[in-house]
Amino acid sequence: MALVEVQVPDIGDFDEVAVIELLVKVGDTVKAEQSLITVESDKASMEIPSSTAGVVKELRVKLGDKVKQGSVVLVVEAAGAAAAPAAVALAPAGVAPAALAAPAPAVAPAAAPAASGLIDIHVPDIGDFKDVAVIEVFVKPGDTIKVEQSLITVESDKASMEIPSSHAGVLKELKVKVGDKVNIGDLLAILEGSVAVAAAAVAAPVAASVAAAPAAVSAPTAVALAAIAVAAPAHAPGASTQGLPHASPSVRKFARELGVPLEEVKGQGPKGRITQDDVQAFTKAVMSGATQTKAQAAKAPAGGGDGAGLGLIPWPKVDFAKFGPIERKEMGRIKKISGANLLRNAVMIPAVTNHDDADITDLEAFRVSTNKENEKSGVKVTMLAFLIKACVAALKKYPEFNSSLDGDALVYKNYWHIGFAADTPNGLMVPVIRDCDKKGVLQISQEMSELAKKARDGKLGPAEMTGATFTISSLGGIGGKYFTPIINAPEVAILGVCKSTMEPVWDGKAFQPRLMLPLSLTWDHRVIDGAAAARFNAFLGQILSDFRRVLL
Repeated sequence: MALVEVQVPDIGDFDEVAVIELLVKVGDTVKAEQSLITVESDKASMEIPSSTAGVVKELRVKLGDKVKQGSVVLVVEAAGAAAAPAAVALAPAGVAPAALAAPAPAVAPAAAPAASGLIDIHVPDIGDFKDVAVIEVFVKPGDTIKVEQSLITVESDKASMEIPSSHAGVLKELKVKVGDKVNIGDLLAILEGSVAVAAAAVAAPVAASVAAAPAAVSAPTAVALAAIAVAAPAHAPGASTQGLPHASPSVRKFARELGVPLEEVKGQGPKGRITQDDVQAFTKAVMSGATQTKAQAAKAPAGGGDGAGLGLIPWPKVDFAKFGPIERKEMGRIKKISGANLLRNAVMIPAVTNHDDADITDLEAFRVSTNKENEKSGVKVTMLAFLIKACVAALKKYPEFNSSLDGDALVYKNYWHIGFAADTPNGLMVPVIRDCDKKGVLQISQEMSELAKKARDGKLGPAEMTGATFTISSLGGIGGKYFTPIINAPEVAILGVCKSTMEPVWDGKAFQPRLMLPLSLTWDHRVIDGAAAARFNAFLGQILSDFRRVLL
């Protein structure tokens, strides 16, 4: 075992960039080329990778520190032989160091345009990196562009940069859009220029910076190098008309995975930078109903939910206090956000409910005996776990119940994720158990118990409440006979179950005491018809009365 100092590699002709994010902590096991910190210049942010694998023993930098080439980032206890020099370790797998040392051919400069001629603007040399994504467009046709004014922002896995214009003029045509992938030499825009400007004015300094870098510079670092090499933009970074959020590439990727509109997140980091914690906090606030995204607000019914948006007469406004004493309490956050969804689903879905009873006498006896046999395991099997497995079997036999409407098409899902309604102090929540077809009753029971506890403690994450293909709402031992659950869009059906009761059932010769479970199946009539719903309920009842049918 050897202690190795991991240093900042050559990041070009730039001195003292600020540390804006720490991606590891003492005790973490890191891999070679794993990102350790994020640094930022006035035009680019980049993630500095590790030159060796091992365990982090000491951090030598903190947020706000300024670092440059050779600064020690951290100390790693490397496994096996001592780590290779940072210069070699940073070279990406499969790329010879010599290849990185040689500059990519500069884009051939266009001929000096005549006055008021059309000028093609290309992507300059951005290092040995291919297919970087366009994540922001600063300009639009008709804009007057200055030399070196930023046109677009591109992003790799570890660096983001602004691409400037090599000429001045009026933008006649934009050749890229957000989401496109670009490479060196790609045509970005066409300008109508008024002055002859060397096309290589920007590309040459960028290529020179990359060429001057030592052989060890990795691809992500080379991309960042190019970004730093270009001149300052004509507009202030982060203040463009498009308003790209102030966040590192890894945070932007994290936000995209969660579906978070990053422009609506308020950054708590240095200079308003958005951190991963900010994205998580925003997600929790939306899920709890404490805030709404702009998209949610735009979809809210006109008139504040009073019915006017549906063409109905306004909701009655009454001074209740004039009739007697009152107490006013604000609704909980979860009820506020779920209420809007329930109203939409109840109004927009033509829902029908079928009521049935299932004989679970034998299944309940089996459940009780199973719990006695597994007392030491600590896993308590509930009837709901059996219901989940039974529903999966029914969904496989009748796949339209496991589908969703997408415009005029029906999307059939080849996975079976079951949501179950959990009663919590803050309101109703619906955790989701994934891949129930691949799990046994004991595993489902354990996961259900863990998710229900997280729901009660308010610790459910967004991923644990999304993706369900079918939902079960169980009133368990509370009571009741039948009810009409509201479908959880975009699902097309939901099963409601109430408390089972002993009832006399005629067996052809005499009445026998049987434990009967009330079933209430609500379904979307746009997708399902009455005959299919009756068959689904009947098949589900057969499985519950003889659970061996699950194996068929």
